[in-house]
Amino acid sequence: MLAPYASHPGASRGRRYAEEESTFRSCYQRDRDRIIHASAFRRLKHKTQVFIEHEGDYFRTRLTHSVEVAQVARTIAGALGLNPELTEAVALAHDLGHPPFGHTGEDALAELMEPYGGFDHNAQAIRIVTSLERTYAEWDGLNLTWDCLEGIAKHNGPVTGEIPYALAEYNALHDLELHTHASAEAQVAALSDDIAYNNHDLHDGLRAELFSTEQLAELPILDRCFDAVDARYPGLNLYRRRHEALRRFFGVLVEDVIAVTRENLSAVGPASVTDVREAGRMMARFSPGVWADLKAIREFLFHRMYRAPEVVETRAKVTRIVRELFPLFMQTPDVLPKQWRKDVEAVRGDETALARIVCDYISGMTDRFAIVEHARLTGTEPEPGLRASGPGHIRYEERIRNG
Repeated sequence: MLAPYASHPGASRGRRYAEEESTFRSCYQRDRDRIIHASAFRRLKHKTQVFIEHEGDYFRTRLTHSVEVAQVARTIAGALGLNPELTEAVALAHDLGHPPFGHTGEDALAELMEPYGGFDHNAQAIRIVTSLERTYAEWDGLNLTWDCLEGIAKHNGPVTGEIPYALAEYNALHDLELHTHASAEAQVAALSDDIAYNNHDLHDGLRAELFSTEQLAELPILDRCFDAVDARYPGLNLYRRRHEALRRFFGVLVEDVIAVTRENLSAVGPASVTDVREAGRMMARFSPGVWADLKAIREFLFHRMYRAPEVVETRAKVTRIVRELFPLFMQTPDVLPKQWRKDVEAVRGDETALARIVCDYISGMTDRFAIVEHARLTGTEPEPGLRASGPGHIRYEERIRNG
């Protein structure tokens, strides 16, 4: 049973290109399924979350992160009476626009693309699902519902000020009402992203030995979680102890979002999803106390993990790869795969259009493919620590993807 303020499939605003509805799946289920089957989604398997994809089998990648976000989002949606399929679809798609090497790759591309309209991974996700996925006979993109596209575009809140070109171009064709808030489902997906990465980055940082269990147990929220574990399981071994503490931390965040969002929805009393969009504020939120504690945890992760010397060293190496690939493709676009060269020929003489094609191509690369292609095209060996296995097989897969 869905709440009145939930997104109801029967009231969806539909798709840009009309098509017959499924007899056994709702429109939001089809959105979710199309995202899962998209090549951009599969490539998240080999894209960085924090650590370069090949650095360890247990570290999160963009794909495992997206799956964890979807699991959290679906749980919260169910507790609040929201549509679980739409929530899951937005959660699974939210990171499709990330380039190789995580935020480091995004920073490098944003700098390179500054003269050509910039780069934003949220806007790039819209570009992927509306244009760059080219497998359907009747349209480019996945032809997702308006409701899902809106959620991808503005799950973090209204898009104001200068709108990234990748989003502005599509919005001019299919108005996503960027000035309003998104549905409650999309808002839940956004907070589920925060919950997932705060939890799993602590896991991964411990595994990488960038900080200790003792340091973790001194952080806000986590101190109480460790105390609860120690009281119930005295003498528990190190690995089980920290896992039990982190799963309690995870539960605290989920329960806080459910309680606060339920309270906000009750106070506003939205009778429809439109009322949620026009409420003028986010419905899905953390409590002020938990939000303050999360800021302290993020500060800890920033200094001890995201800017750890070994991570910074790798960031410098992969930044150089992106910075050298971009001008190479701009100066010699003939080295792009055949399918991409058709797009290049269509914009011959337009430097901005060419830069955006090059950006699309680089941002779609996996970590390993970027490393291998950089080495091949520059005639150099990958730097120590940037190994990539099976270059011939990888190159074959990526060539097939790009025509």
